[in-house]
Amino acid sequence: MGLFEASGQRDTQALLPVTQAMELRKRDYHVERPLMNQEQLEELGCWTSATTTYQWRTWFQCSRARARALLFHHLPVLAWLPRYPLRDWLLGDLLAGLSVAIMQLPQGLAYALLAGLPPVFGLYSSFYPVFIYFLFGTSRHISVGTFAVMSVMVGTVTESLAPDENFLQGVNSTVDEVARDAVRVQLASTLSVLVGLFQVGLGLVRFGFVVTYLSEPLVRSYTTAASVQVFVSQLKYVFGLQLSSHSGPLSLIYTVLEVCLKLPQSVVGTVVTALVAGVVLVLVKLLNDKLHRYLPMPIPGELLTLIGATGISYGVGLKARFGVDVVGDIPAGLLPPAAPSPQLFPSLVGYAFTIAVVGFAIAISLGKIFALRHGYRVDSNQELVALGLSNLIGGIFQCFPVSCSMSRSLVQESAGGNTQVAGAVSSLFILIIIVKLGELFRDLPKAVLAAAIIVNLKGMMKQFSDICSLWKSNRMDLLIWLVTFVATILLNLDIGLAISVVFSLLLVVVRTQLPRYSILGQVPDTDIYQDVAEYSEAREVPGVKVFRSSATMYFANAELYSDALKQRCGVDVDHLISQKKKRLRKQEQKLKRLQKSLQKEAGAPSIQTATSEGTSVSIQVNISIRDMESNNVEDSKAKASTGNELEDAAASGQEDAKAPNGSTLKALGLPQPHFHSLVLDLGALSFVDTVCIKNLKNIFSDFREIEVEVYMAACHTPVIAQLEAGHFFDASITKQHLFASVHDAVLFALQHPRPSPASPVLMTKL
Repeated sequence: MGLFEASGQRDTQALLPVTQAMELRKRDYHVERPLMNQEQLEELGCWTSATTTYQWRTWFQCSRARARALLFHHLPVLAWLPRYPLRDWLLGDLLAGLSVAIMQLPQGLAYALLAGLPPVFGLYSSFYPVFIYFLFGTSRHISVGTFAVMSVMVGTVTESLAPDENFLQGVNSTVDEVARDAVRVQLASTLSVLVGLFQVGLGLVRFGFVVTYLSEPLVRSYTTAASVQVFVSQLKYVFGLQLSSHSGPLSLIYTVLEVCLKLPQSVVGTVVTALVAGVVLVLVKLLNDKLHRYLPMPIPGELLTLIGATGISYGVGLKARFGVDVVGDIPAGLLPPAAPSPQLFPSLVGYAFTIAVVGFAIAISLGKIFALRHGYRVDSNQELVALGLSNLIGGIFQCFPVSCSMSRSLVQESAGGNTQVAGAVSSLFILIIIVKLGELFRDLPKAVLAAAIIVNLKGMMKQFSDICSLWKSNRMDLLIWLVTFVATILLNLDIGLAISVVFSLLLVVVRTQLPRYSILGQVPDTDIYQDVAEYSEAREVPGVKVFRSSATMYFANAELYSDALKQRCGVDVDHLISQKKKRLRKQEQKLKRLQKSLQKEAGAPSIQTATSEGTSVSIQVNISIRDMESNNVEDSKAKASTGNELEDAAASGQEDAKAPNGSTLKALGLPQPHFHSLVLDLGALSFVDTVCIKNLKNIFSDFREIEVEVYMAACHTPVIAQLEAGHFFDASITKQHLFASVHDAVLFALQHPRPSPASPVLMTKL
């Protein structure tokens, strides 16, 4: 069978430029093979079912090599650290670690305020988790530690479960900040332990794929909405306001309204401090963008701003003279480990799961980006375990939940970082600051930290441009983006994430229910079949309909598939079947009435006829001359009339006997379809369920009723195995109805233009 014939080639190439025609001639190929159905293909290819391997069996195997592999898998530092190239990578990792530590210091202090905790706990969260990830992580470039989105989620929990109103004291209704901070620290550390337990547990059961249900538009929209939450949460520090704690749905709206109402109470010194710090930070970032090619490392704008603001605050006395709120005492040294509070587990478990999923989604997304860029692999399950251990052990040492930061990760990469040695170096610098230098920042204004947080939101705020790009590229993804953003803004971070995930999954189901259904035609001189509505040169094969769906068929769209098939074929299949059954019933009733009338006239008549169900009844009429003579003339006329009806029925029965079947559409006076064969292109099927199998059987049954034979083509081997397991193939539907390609099915259908009906021939004997 040749796919390209000489005449077709000449016609096609005549329309092309000479160079394109030469290229086309080089690509010409000629294939000859026999027409093959599935049985012949399996016989030719020596098909055997693939042996099933059970991964869990290897889990219980014990050997020295397996123990070594498990140790290296769960403690990756043992695998790569002995082979660490000191000369090539150490200097870059040291510079990267120093750069990240310089960023980590101000961000740790600022994001602790965002979490509703004293600033020093941001430093703790920048030390313990980073060092734990150095031991267990598989990504070489991400910077683990405090992150704005995670901090605002923690702040939502601490402020809702330990609001300021619960710690009012005295006649002036002042807040007991020491007691409040102690409760919030316990909440945050217990939350971190729960988050770590969730992440470690999911990682050990290899549940890392759960993050695949968070699509990129969903994650980007969620982080954008979280950045708006972060921005709003910092307004009280920018304006120096005392706000009520709001939690639950619409809490963001209530906070914005309260800020607007209390703007006249703003502290002028705080506003000026925040504005000056913000302008300085923006200018330094712009300078870094302009000079990044010439600088060995970015200018540490946050650190310089914090040092300068602390010096000015101490020298001028901003707190005493202008009422500017400052960080306060920062205790030197590390806190001893503390056990989490089990009594808080029931109230924190829902928040913990949400934070665990969001933190892992952010970390694995960044990890895969850097892994793809630098040519190594990130194990999602081990990343889940590493991040979980960082949060679990960090929670025991009074840390709050962490993830990784995009800005610090980019700095770590651009500064020459090659491994997590850079992370270990940055954690050691943070340790030095905690032990010796932390108390120097007690006069740092909180407004400066708020300004640093807001300026660092620039990257996430830029994600609003996704709306324009998604409008042009994919409206469904835009819908997910908008729903996620609105739900997260109005209903808070935890409920918003749940709604966005459910909505995106429902949208997938809806999209499978609205696939593109096509009638295919053959592209001239090829064995390629394309949608006739899209390809003007594609022509339907006379007598053969080829139907294709762009989505798999399962319980949610099986009925829609069948309806679209009958509609696209241009034949009212259900009406035709109904008319056929109706006329067969009328024919059967007519023969029964005729039998009864003959039984009345004759003694023991017997009529044999074939009904639509295939049963035969014998009709025998014995009318003697004696009976004819004994009856009167009128009775004789009546008998003669009945005899004429019987002769007519016999004559029509003889004519039907000459036809292939008396129950054919033509014999019943019904119109025949303009095609004799239907080919279902099932290449889009990825799996089948019981509803799909029943629907396919119904399609075979319905179209055979209207004398159209059905064939299937291009099924994948796993789908065929599922069809066999579901007992789809039987005596009427075999693998001979399944072909290797659409072209094979069409050629076979052309060789067998009209199926012989299954109903028996109507026979009438007199």
